[in-house]
Amino acid sequence: MDELAQLDLTASLDLAELSGDRLRVAADGWHAVWPLGGGTHRLWLPTKPVKRVRYSVKLPLDEHFEARTRAAQRLWRALNDRPLGLSPDGLTPRQRGRLAMALRALDGHLEGASYRTIAGVLFGPARIPAGAWKTHDLRSRTIRLVQLGLRMTRGGYRELLRPRHRKRKR
Repeated sequence: MDELAQLDLTASLDLAELSGDRLRVAADGWHAVWPLGGGTHRLWLPTKPVKRVRYSVKLPLDEHFEARTRAAQRLWRALNDRPLGLSPDGLTPRQRGRLAMALRALDGHLEGASYRTIAGVLFGPARIPAGAWKTHDLRSRTIRLVQLGLRMTRGGYRELLRPRHRKRKR
């Protein structure tokens, strides 16, 4: 317990320095968007931020407690120049990129573009073969991306909103 008592777990955050595009007032309080430590942190304050005031994090014990705890920990890590850890959505950069490509592929599909045209936009025209398109791996990949985009628009996007739970070792 003595070691924990000696740790300084406070961090400096001057919200009064945020510009108008990063700090906005709403009916429920003040909302801040703070880019820090390689991440973007969204904060809510009941009153306008002022200089030289000590802030704390309030975490309600509700169904979103774990997600809020992770977000608070990421903010604390950013303030103390530590690695942020896992992204709050639980997606890797590769997964996030795949979802973005799926939505771009879906946009092309809904505009009536062929799979070949969509693949040319997503992967570059140089990678599209002049012949043997029907058996090319980029054709299959493009079709899967369009199908993923369609699943997302049919309600699959809700899976992104659910917290991902890592399996614990027993």
